Amino acid sequence: MIDLSICKEGLAHNIRRAREHNVIIPTIAQMQNPDLIPEKIKEKLAKTDLWAVDPINLFRINWHNEAKESGGLFQKVPNYIEIPSALSGVPCRILAMAGKWFPTGCHKVGASYGCLVPRLVTGQFDATYHHAVWPSTGNYCRGGAFNSKLLAVDSVAILPQDMSKERFDWLKSIAGQIIATPGCESNVKEIFDKTWELKQDPTMMIFNQFAEMGNPLWHYNVTGTALAELFEAVKKPGQRLAGAAFTSGSAGTMSAGDLLKERYPKAKLAVGEALQCPTIVNNGFGGHRIEGIGDKHIPWVHNVRNTDMGIAIDDEDSQRLLRLFNTPEGQKYLKDELKMSDEQIEKFTWMGISGIANVLCCIKMAKWYELTEDDVLVTVLTDSAVMYKSRVEELNEMYGAYTVTEAAKDHALHMLGLKTDNMLELTYPERKRVHNLKYYTWVEQQQMKVEDLDDQWYKPQVWDEVHAQAAELDKLTEAFNAEVGLL
Repeated sequence: MIDLSICKEGLAHNIRRAREHNVIIPTIAQMQNPDLIPEKIKEKLAKTDLWAVDPINLFRINWHNEAKESGGLFQKVPNYIEIPSALSGVPCRILAMAGKWFPTGCHKVGASYGCLVPRLVTGQFDATYHHAVWPSTGNYCRGGAFNSKLLAVDSVAILPQDMSKERFDWLKSIAGQIIATPGCESNVKEIFDKTWELKQDPTMMIFNQFAEMGNPLWHYNVTGTALAELFEAVKKPGQRLAGAAFTSGSAGTMSAGDLLKERYPKAKLAVGEALQCPTIVNNGFGGHRIEGIGDKHIPWVHNVRNTDMGIAIDDEDSQRLLRLFNTPEGQKYLKDELKMSDEQIEKFTWMGISGIANVLCCIKMAKWYELTEDDVLVTVLTDSAVMYKSRVEELNEMYGAYTVTEAAKDHALHMLGLKTDNMLELTYPERKRVHNLKYYTWVEQQQMKVEDLDDQWYKPQVWDEVHAQAAELDKLTEAFNAEVGLL
């Protein structure tokens, strides 16, 4: 459960700070249904850039934003890409909901909202005293720093030094402080070590996405609801939701799968990771290049007991396909050989590296379960190729000039050629094994209680209780906004 007890002094400070900086905080209900957003806020959004450092953009933390760089409002059906069978090589439909049209170009502003706002509207975090510390493998600390800026909160972003140049360049203009820790995506232990060091300063409050229950609360209620709405809006007669697949960074999106399994009980839920760091599939470890996922541990917030399958994706597949979708030669192949439309080709650039890996998980899942044209799989695209242009340049330097022939090879080898290897259908004992891996990170290293770990497994209602706290959080948010007095 998320602690929603009130600290009166901090709350009073936060209300005053919000009033001074024109901050109004959206509710979870408004993120689910933007029709509930007041017209005066929509009027201002119609004049505001998507990435503008303006508190009004808090109301764009949802999946229903129009696909506009400036002045966009909201649409009924979330932005998504459908992966055609000519591209995927499987007959089932694959729908990927796009994070590109969030502020910062990534849905992680939602997870960071879910972690920060409960402590902000209760006063546990005091905006006049605390710094918000965002440990991350990249996008979460971007989202946290952005939300902190909008909420007039000082921020500290922590991420591995090997993350993309674009992430660091952007953070320099937003975060109060940036700390680069040794290693790559999978070096989360080094990030945790830095947070323990910072914790010695009482002004530093850590918002650890891997452990904060606000992360799954947000994804269950907002991402899960949006995926269900997307499926219902585009399904054809006789089609069924066969499942969902998400690569695990913090595992927040896995809770969206929890909601989908409640609404569609026959759906399967798969979790993906890098083949070079197969912690779920094989208790493995190692470095890899799928930025933002696969961190040598099982996140505290992952409801493992509700997960049906583990899938390991070769990072070379996601890298090669990034170049296919984001170079003139690759796009020429898509247009001339696969007969993709200009609109489809443009939308393929909405897939960042982890988004491509999510799609590859869906393809492998479709092959494993022998899904047909009557089946639909869903996933999300965390971010877009905007954050990885330097990676495409690095690939060109590594492999030489790209050609249409190379694009055809990449498509054949790294997408059409996917097999059902490096997959594990999780039996009860396998799920328990994966769950038990939490002990070594969270109980031994991070001082969580073993009783709470056991409750996650033996009392699955604890997850339901967290998801249901959205209603109480909304009441606190509405009371906060009423005291600020700007609505």
